[in-house]
Amino acid sequence: MAARRAALVVGVLVAAVIVQVSVLAPLVPTAVVPDVVLVVVVAVGLCSGSTDGAWAGFVGGLLLDVAPPADHLLGRWALAMAIAGFLAGTVDRGSRPSWLSDAATIGATAFVGLSVFALTGLLLGEPGVTLAAALPVVGLAVVYDVVLGLAIVPAVRTLLARAEPAPRVRW
Repeated sequence: MAARRAALVVGVLVAAVIVQVSVLAPLVPTAVVPDVVLVVVVAVGLCSGSTDGAWAGFVGGLLLDVAPPADHLLGRWALAMAIAGFLAGTVDRGSRPSWLSDAATIGATAFVGLSVFALTGLLLGEPGVTLAAALPVVGLAVVYDVVLGLAIVPAVRTLLARAEPAPRVRW
């Protein structure tokens, strides 16, 4: 990833953390907040590949791990989002993207990422984390993420394409 593109991704991740923690958290009536950072990580993975998706996930997860009100062990979001970004980057990018393939990718990677976060909490014995409590939260969060992702993925795709346009072929 070029330096300009990496700086752009970090800026978008910081903005996503701010929106998720300070804007969406008070607005959503349920305890489940849409994962803007996770959707941005999936978008970066879809646009840039598995390595860049994993790095974006690691950075975005660390930012989310230290953002208040972080009440979990440091690194759980970083691990979950790095895996989600890696998986999103493994999706075939040779075909023309469609909203259906984007929605399926967001849903699958969000489910994996949120499940990894919940399972690490379960394995580490964090208070309040049970399998029965995690399943409905993961399901609702995946629905939120798919709906949110249909707007964010094209925006991130356009932003990354403008930051580093495809080279022109001259005859």
